[in-house]
Amino acid sequence: ILQLFRMDMIEDPGCFWVTMKGCGPHVVDEIEYKKLNAEMNQFYDKACEDEVKPITLEKDQLCVVFSEELKCWCRAVVKSIMYCADHYQIECFLVDYAKYAFVKSKDVRVAVEGFMQIPFRAKKCGLYCTKPVTLHVNLCEDTAKIVPAKRWDNAATRYFQRLLEATTQIKAKLCSVEDNTFHVILYVTVEDEKVCINDDLVLKKFAHFEEAKENIQSPTKEQDNQTSLNVDSPPVEIVNPALAFRPVRLQEKVPMNLEAGGDNICQNHTICSISLIGHTEPEPAVSELAQDKFLGPDFTESYSWPAVARGCDVVAISYQGNDPFLYIPPVLAFLQVESCYKALPKRNGPLVLILCPGWRKAQLVFELLKKYSRCSRLIRPMLIILGKKKEEAETVKIQGCEIIVTTPYSLLRLYEYHFFLFSGLCHLILDEIEVLFSEAAEQVFVILGYYKKNLVNEEWKYSPHQIIAVGTQWNKHIGSLIKEFMNDPYIVITALEEASIYGNVQQVVQHCVSSERTAVLLRIMDFTPNNLQKVLVFTNSVDEVEIVHKALKSNSIFAFKIHKEIEFNFKDFLEHWTKSCSNGSRVVLVLTDDCMQFLEITDASCVIHFSFPSSPTIFGQRLYSMSDNFHNTIKDSSDQDHRQARSVIMLTENSECHTVGILRYLERAEVDIPPGLAGVLEAEEKKKFARPLCTCLKMFGTCNRNRTVCPDQIITLLSISPQFMFYFQVLPLHIVNATNFFGRIVDKQKDQYTILAEEINEYFKETSNRVAAQKVEKLALYGFCEETVFHRVQVVETSSKEEENFNIKINYVDEGRTSQVQSSQLLHLPARFQHLPPQAVEFIVCRVKPIDNDTEWNPRVTRYIHQKIERKPHEAKVVLTVGNTVWIDPMVRVTRLSDLKMYVNEYSVRSEILSTGLGTDNPEHILQLQKLCEHVKLSHTENLELFMHTGAVCWHPGVRILAVVKTAVTVKVQIVRIDDYTCEFSKEKVIFSACSEGKLYSADMELYQCILTEKCACVIKDKEAIIVLRKEKKGAWCKLLKNKNPHVSFDFEYWEDYEDKSPFPVGTKKLHCTAAVTEELVDFSEDSGAESDE
Repeated sequence: ILQLFRMDMIEDPGCFWVTMKGCGPHVVDEIEYKKLNAEMNQFYDKACEDEVKPITLEKDQLCVVFSEELKCWCRAVVKSIMYCADHYQIECFLVDYAKYAFVKSKDVRVAVEGFMQIPFRAKKCGLYCTKPVTLHVNLCEDTAKIVPAKRWDNAATRYFQRLLEATTQIKAKLCSVEDNTFHVILYVTVEDEKVCINDDLVLKKFAHFEEAKENIQSPTKEQDNQTSLNVDSPPVEIVNPALAFRPVRLQEKVPMNLEAGGDNICQNHTICSISLIGHTEPEPAVSELAQDKFLGPDFTESYSWPAVARGCDVVAISYQGNDPFLYIPPVLAFLQVESCYKALPKRNGPLVLILCPGWRKAQLVFELLKKYSRCSRLIRPMLIILGKKKEEAETVKIQGCEIIVTTPYSLLRLYEYHFFLFSGLCHLILDEIEVLFSEAAEQVFVILGYYKKNLVNEEWKYSPHQIIAVGTQWNKHIGSLIKEFMNDPYIVITALEEASIYGNVQQVVQHCVSSERTAVLLRIMDFTPNNLQKVLVFTNSVDEVEIVHKALKSNSIFAFKIHKEIEFNFKDFLEHWTKSCSNGSRVVLVLTDDCMQFLEITDASCVIHFSFPSSPTIFGQRLYSMSDNFHNTIKDSSDQDHRQARSVIMLTENSECHTVGILRYLERAEVDIPPGLAGVLEAEEKKKFARPLCTCLKMFGTCNRNRTVCPDQIITLLSISPQFMFYFQVLPLHIVNATNFFGRIVDKQKDQYTILAEEINEYFKETSNRVAAQKVEKLALYGFCEETVFHRVQVVETSSKEEENFNIKINYVDEGRTSQVQSSQLLHLPARFQHLPPQAVEFIVCRVKPIDNDTEWNPRVTRYIHQKIERKPHEAKVVLTVGNTVWIDPMVRVTRLSDLKMYVNEYSVRSEILSTGLGTDNPEHILQLQKLCEHVKLSHTENLELFMHTGAVCWHPGVRILAVVKTAVTVKVQIVRIDDYTCEFSKEKVIFSACSEGKLYSADMELYQCILTEKCACVIKDKEAIIVLRKEKKGAWCKLLKNKNPHVSFDFEYWEDYEDKSPFPVGTKKLHCTAAVTEELVDFSEDSGAESDE
């Protein structure tokens, strides 16, 4: 334990300076420091200035300075150097006093070695294994939670300072030393009470504990470790990550002319390393980048960052093109130069506009901007996601923000009410450009038009104007973007296969049998134009090289061959290769892929893929061998006679697994697909039948995602007939999003699950019955206690680690949600509780989808619907089922008005979604699903098995009351394909039973009054049952059934016009509906009307 003399300076709990007293390996007696101070003052006061004045000064240089405040010479470290009118101002840190001081350059002296032997008096400390936390607020999801942070909150620092000010004694336990920082456990005495500050900060939610790193030195081993650090090792250059805006060119073949626009088709092997250079002024996000251990820009960033930071128009296409880091650091760096924007008039518009393809990507970009703009001059980003409500756009306040992050649709809605949006806009950034152009091309070009129109103003002549487009794939609209809206852009393409599309490489597809490849190759060579004089034939093996070379030679085609098993005459090959253009002869090289990098060929005019490339990367590298002949007419339309490079792809039966990918690529390259390959894409989709149904297809009827990134099934295999619809009550339990939730189908008469749940909880109330599961097996059922409620759960995933207590993933089989728990928390579930099938059913609300072609619901809608429907029973009508998924339309909350003895529709879920402005009508939803099912034989047996979850033995058919007169009631029972039926009449009851496709249906209707059984009849007509009930007494009935049934409804179209005489509330239901009821609820009133007859 070290006793602290005083706290010299406090930045935060992770960085403070102390002076120690007592004895120990890190403590020097106070007398020694006083002696040192006296000697230093005596020496520097008498020394000649020229002898001890430093020749140069650098940051972090150790020196001695004269402090005007302390009136003595002090040891110090240079922190910064600033030039004033007639001298340099030096900011120093006084290492023995833990103070910052400004001194003139004339008061700085060289640090004499004799005065540097004693350790610095002020020791830099931090709390051991105690790390900061902060309150993270998610604006989209409207949530807040405490999470680990990079820096200490001001509140934590103030609390730490107040504790130390109130203390009477401070002691510290030294735990480790890392980078000259003492990590301590700090103890203070406040009002005779001893407090551990580390624990206290954690207890008060200012910090959290973090396990110690293995590489932190123990103080007892520090001295031993110093000797081991002196061994020879390669030099390591430590650089400032925030200055990483320029790549160093180590090879001449990499063009880096940033003064004007340029095209860079880049391969990884052309740059060996990146050096980070720049001036010594602080750059944006220095501390954040350093804390993230950022080592420098990656391959694409090393090309795009310099151009962005210089204000050039930039197009960057790479495999990492969806990463916002491609543009955020250099744009923030550019914004630091305030002088660039002085010519702009003082207006309220933003300087930077970032367009993202959806709300989720916009949220990610906004969070990154908030993080990396903290350390720069005050730059305020703003996230704007707007729905269709006009008042939402009207109330947006954008004054004072420099960066707006939004989507194309939201921006155009905002522009209707904020015309000054583009008045000061300097930087327009298009994130994931290929997605923007594929989903909102019209909107993007409208925005570009507004931006271009604004550039004609006089002040723009002296202000920056920049367009940045980044993405993963080339898109045909990018050409228009470059030609019409960009000024000599800098184009960086590191995805080489995309570069070939930009480079206008002619792609030719030859479909053939594997055994005929050699013959096809010879035909290709015969018909290859003479101007394609440098030909590369790529194969996958040494044997294929030999076979191809022999075939070419036998047909009098001069060719070279190269592979790893033969010696290659480079001199002879290069002589022929370089002279082929001058003498008009053709030279052919047959090679394997592993020789490409070694040869470094970039001027080939034709590439033939004799063997299909094993990966997209290999395919791109093959095409890169023609990069000198890439030619795009977007930027240079003058040279129309440029020789077009050609790529010939030979597709065989052995390359089927790659065929789909290459065909997708050829579609984007706008190449005509051979007729023989037209069915390949359809065959690939059929292979997806065993996979889960595509989420987008289920929720919206179509899959808006790119088929190449949608691995799921996009064709429904099973369906119920669209004419076979019925009603039931659903209880939403686990809300996934606004239209997708898991819940239960509730049996209103006798809900077997409710009975089972009561029995399970009653059973586990007895402590003796809570027996821990002895063996945890995947897919087995167990009991689990959540707070005070017991559930049936199924193990979905288990840990591979062999431990007694391990993490597992469980599924609540009766609710549909999942969670991670410890295996020791599972309870043995008796067999009698496992007989009832899992109750959780997936429900999807139909005919509504997110606005702006988005594939995900905005969290605001999901949160609103979640609060409205969770654990509240709703009435719903089934329109389609597939497996465990049920599509419902509509889904209505029905409320009983006890005074009026009737039910009304309180709201419709679909209407509530539309009212938020973030959803739109989707009338084709069910039609699209039904079209996909037309070619598949319908299977009711498998689909309706789902509703056995309710525990019912028989199914209740839909029943409609067609006509009610004084003497009779006509009833229609809706069952398609009736195989057999019975209809039993009794005085006060009618029981109708029927079989249809292996299912038994039964309608047991207890009538309100008596009937004449001998005069009642049941007839099967048009595959439906018509039942005529003759009343025993003439007159109107005040009720039809003694007990309400949701499957019984009225068909008002067939009723006779005698409302003034009938006690049935015909039309009353509609007169008393609340304002929330919309046109779609009229369909559902058939059901709720049946309930109102109670």
